[in-house]
Amino acid sequence: MRPVSSPKHELNDGGNSGDWVPYLPLSEESAAQSAGDASIGSLVKDATQHMSTLFRAELELAKTETVGEVKKAVKGSVFFVIAAVIALYSSFFFFFFLGELLSEWLQRWAAFGIVFLLMLVVAGIAGFLGYRKFKKVRAPQRSIDSLKESANTLKPKPRTEDPLAATTESLRRS
Repeated sequence: MRPVSSPKHELNDGGNSGDWVPYLPLSEESAAQSAGDASIGSLVKDATQHMSTLFRAELELAKTETVGEVKKAVKGSVFFVIAAVIALYSSFFFFFFLGELLSEWLQRWAAFGIVFLLMLVVAGIAGFLGYRKFKKVRAPQRSIDSLKESANTLKPKPRTEDPLAATTESLRRS
């Protein structure tokens, strides 16, 4: 589908914004008929076609809006990733500072050993908290149940025999 804009959209924007919204016309200008000339079958066909086109246009609009918002979110998250990387590298200097500070009162090897153990304790606590949160993750049970229900609904039901025919068959056997 080529990007075009609806006539109403072009009037509002002047057509210069560059943000095109896909536009699917419901019918072609040359194919328009008056309601009095059309048969019921062609009216039903046109209504079905219009509903299909409307549904596709709604999906396209939702997709266009979602893609735009996702692009904004990705651009924003890039800055969060940069900040996290800088904070991670900066933590090296903090721990080095802490080791040097403790070396004022202790021997240097003991000060850095304490900082190392402190780092291991913090990492262990963070790992334990992450493990506890991860254990709480469950399967999406409602979605699974809904899919099973839909599958059972869509399965063809076994044909039940006509009760009269079953009775007749049982009488023949006797």
